Amino acid sequence: MKTITVQLPDDLGVHFSQSPCELEREVRLAAAIDWFARGLISQGRAAEIAQVPRIEFLEALARRHIENVAFDASELKREMEGE
Repeated sequence: MKTITVQLPDDLGVHFSQSPCELEREVRLAAAIDWFARGLISQGRAAEIAQVPRIEFLEALARRHIENVAFDASELKREMEGE
């Protein structure tokens, strides 16, 4: 797995009442959720990036009211037209 470094303000953890480890986990989860929501990665890949079990990733989506089912609009249209 690739390692990157992200610099954040020193007091950011205070705003979120989190330790540095918890803040790191939250940043990974936020990135994974954003990339999933934009259709860039699958649920499984997002859970891998967030370093959580897939069910925990789905629960995080539900807490944020984010759809957990991705679909292709053209595929849906073809299906509705009976093709």
